Amino acid sequence: MSRSTRITLICHAATAATKAAGFPADEPVLEGQNEALGRIRAALPYAHGFLSGPELRARQTAGMLASDFAVEPAFRDLDCGRWRGKGLVEIQESEPENLMAWISDMEAAPHGGDSIASLCERIAGWLSGQITAGGHTVVVTHPAVMRAAIVSILDAPRESFRKIDVLPLCVSEISSDGRRWALRSFGRLLD
Repeated sequence: MSRSTRITLICHAATAATKAAGFPADEPVLEGQNEALGRIRAALPYAHGFLSGPELRARQTAGMLASDFAVEPAFRDLDCGRWRGKGLVEIQESEPENLMAWISDMEAAPHGGDSIASLCERIAGWLSGQITAGGHTVVVTHPAVMRAAIVSILDAPRESFRKIDVLPLCVSEISSDGRRWALRSFGRLLD
């Protein structure tokens, strides 16, 4: 008999980088999001576990949603290497060829960090290990991680990664019947 597993993915609250369409550093969430986080907390169903990516923005968001959570390294954000903390326009002006390579090739990592392909492999591997875990887990993570999970679950081409928008505090749910993952909902805003 297979065990039903459900995971609720929540994108961390807005940061300066998400507002500016930049490559994130380990920055805090912006102030003034308590009301939206309170509505999300009230709407969350019971969960057996609560996980967070290791970055400050994910841990802060998780801490505003739950009194107890564990940090899961697999949910770390895409490492953007030397582009971390810089804006997209700045990279376009200083490294246009590298930016184009990164956009067009899922294996490319001209910034010295992770490639999109390696992120997708990491998340697919974690999901594979959880397919029969059972129970309900809430995970606070990053837009890139949520996109990688969706690409993996749908068995979509990795190029689909760039066609998925994930907003701060949006919620997606996935479930497993013990044999396969399914996308239950995508990108709901509970606020």
